[in-house]
Amino acid sequence: MKSSKPLLLFLVFFALTGLRAQEVYKNYYKSPVRPGGRNYLSGNFAELRPNHFHAGLDFKFGGQEGEPIYAAADGWVHRIKVSSFGYGNVIYLKHPNGQITLYGHLRNFNDPLSEYMRKKMYEAKANSLEVYPEPGELTVKQGELIANGGNTGSSGGPHLHFEIRDSLDRAMDPLLFGFPEIVDKTAPTPQALALVPLDINSRVNGRFARLEITPTPTGTEYRLPSTIQTTGKVGLEVKSYDMLDGASNKNGYPVFKLYQEDSLILDLTVDKIDFNLTRQFLLHTHQNRFTKLYSQKALRYDYIRPKSEEAGHIFLDAGEKKNYKLELKDALGNTRTVRFTLEGRDTETQVNSNFTSSRAKLSFHQNVMEISAPVSVQGGLAKFYVGENTFEMLPAYQDSKSRTYLWDMNFGIPDQVDICSEVVQTGVLARIPQGEERLFANSFAQVIFRENSLLEDLFLRIQTTGSVSSPKLEINSPSEYLYNPIEISWKVSPGALERSKTHVYSQSSNGRKSFVGGNWEEGAIRFSTRNFGTFVLAEDKEKPSISPVRVNSSELRFIIRDNLSGINNFEASVNGEWVLMRYEHKQAVIWSEKLSKQPFKGDVLLKVTDEAGNVAVWKGTI
Repeated sequence: MKSSKPLLLFLVFFALTGLRAQEVYKNYYKSPVRPGGRNYLSGNFAELRPNHFHAGLDFKFGGQEGEPIYAAADGWVHRIKVSSFGYGNVIYLKHPNGQITLYGHLRNFNDPLSEYMRKKMYEAKANSLEVYPEPGELTVKQGELIANGGNTGSSGGPHLHFEIRDSLDRAMDPLLFGFPEIVDKTAPTPQALALVPLDINSRVNGRFARLEITPTPTGTEYRLPSTIQTTGKVGLEVKSYDMLDGASNKNGYPVFKLYQEDSLILDLTVDKIDFNLTRQFLLHTHQNRFTKLYSQKALRYDYIRPKSEEAGHIFLDAGEKKNYKLELKDALGNTRTVRFTLEGRDTETQVNSNFTSSRAKLSFHQNVMEISAPVSVQGGLAKFYVGENTFEMLPAYQDSKSRTYLWDMNFGIPDQVDICSEVVQTGVLARIPQGEERLFANSFAQVIFRENSLLEDLFLRIQTTGSVSSPKLEINSPSEYLYNPIEISWKVSPGALERSKTHVYSQSSNGRKSFVGGNWEEGAIRFSTRNFGTFVLAEDKEKPSISPVRVNSSELRFIIRDNLSGINNFEASVNGEWVLMRYEHKQAVIWSEKLSKQPFKGDVLLKVTDEAGNVAVWKGTI
C-alpha cells in the first residue's frame, strides 16, 4: 500500500478538524451529580453496548436511588417523558447555545415537573406519556434541582444517564466539555486484534479465515507476538476497553489511529452519535465486541478518515513486510500503542486448515460461501450446480486431512454442491440487494423487504422445520442483522391451537420464547420482525396474574405478571374515575399517583391485558 495518497487526504482532513471543536463549549456545563465533588462512571461515551453505542455518561450512585440531580446549565424543559422502558423517566433540557442535555432513569422529577406531568397524564388518561413543552414554559437555572436519580426504564441499577446533544439531536462526548469531577489518567487496554479477509481472494496466514490474536504487553506498549502473513486485502479489528481512575468497570473510548511505517493511514473517531443510524453499529462492529478499522461499502457512519471506500484496506505484495502501529486514545488524551508486523505472501493451495469434522461444514461470510470437508478418496473436484449450469472447482486450499472450497455467490447461487464424498445443500434461495424493495415467495413463506430493511446485501436462507403440531420457520442466522423490519407471511396452520390466542414468537437456542405477534389471514399468519432466527407458534390463553399489595384510601399497589406473551397495558379506576398507575417492569409493580389529595373511596377496578389479548380483572372496594 502506498502512503502518498492517504497522506494527501489527511492534510485536507486535518485542515477541517477545527469544525468539530467549534461545538464543544468548555466549562459551559456543570456536573449534574455532586458538582464540585468526585464522581465515578459506570459507562461512558462510545462504549460498545449490545446493538448500539452508549451515547453519554452513566454516573454511579453507590447502589442507592434518590441522588439529587441538577440542571447542567440554564435552559428550559424541551422534552419530558414518563416510561417504564428505554430511558425510563427522562428530562431533556434545551440551552441558549442550542444544545440539549438529557437526564435518564430518574426515580422522580422535582415537585413542579411532577405536578406538570401528572396533570398531562390525567388529561390524556395515559399511564406513560411524552410531552414537548413550549420554549420558556418550564425554565430552569444552572444548578437547580430537577430530579432524583433512580433505576427506571432499561437500567440495570441506580445511576444517571447523562447526554449532551447538538442542535440536530446528535449525542456528543460530555467529557470533552470539561467535568473535573471525573478523573481519568488511565490509557485504554487492548484485549485482542483480529485480521480478517476482505474478499474471496484474501488470506490471513494462508486461510480465508478470521485470525484473533492476544497482544503482549512490553513496557507501556503492546505487541503481537509474531509476524502475520497476508494475501490480498485484509482489515484490522480490535477488541479493547478503557478504565477511569478509581473504578473497576470497563468502558469505551472514541479514537483509533492506524499507522503504516509511521504514516497515518486511518483515523476512526466516534465524535457524534446520530440516533437515526443506531443499528449501523451492527456493521461497525463484529458481534458487538470488535471495532472494525476499515471502510465498508454499506456503512453509513461518518467516523473514518480519509473518506475512501478502501480506507483501512491493507494490501501487501508478496515478500513485502511492513510495521504497523495502532493508537487507542480516550477522550482525555490517554493513549495506548499496539505494534505489529505484516508480511505479504502469494496464494498457497497447501495450507493447514485445522478442520477435524467427519462431515462437510457449510458457512457464510457475506457474499462468500465456504465449504470445509475431510479429504475424500473419491477425489476433490467439486461440482457447483447453479440453475442449469454446472461449475467444477478444485479446493481453494487443503492439507493432508481436509479441503476448503470458496464460492462467490455474487457470481451465482448454487442449489447444491457435489464434493465427491457427499452432496451439500446450500439452502441459499435468493440474493436480496441492500437499498431495494424486493418480494420473495415460495411454497411456505412470503417475505417483503423494504428499501431500508437491510444493512447490506443479503443471501436469503429460509426453511421450515419441526413437526406438523410444532412447526418452525428458520430465517438466516441470529448473528446476521436487519436494519429495519421485514414483513413475513408464513403459510402455516395453527392446528389444534386457537387462532385468536396463537401468535408468532422468536425462539432462542435455549428454547426461550419472545413475543413477536402477527395477524392470521387465509392460510397464513403475517408478522414483522427486525431480527433473523427461529420463529414458532405458541398459544397463550392464560390471563395475566394480579396480586394486590396495598389497596386503601391512600394508594393502590399491585404485582402484575404474564407467563408468556407479556403485559400489553393496564387500566385502573376508583368509583368510575380513571387513576394514573405507574409501572416498573423489572419488579412487575404498578402503583397509583393521585391528581389531588382526596382519599380513594368506592369501587376499585383494575384491568390488565397481555399481548395475546387475555384480560385479567381485579375488583375491590375502599
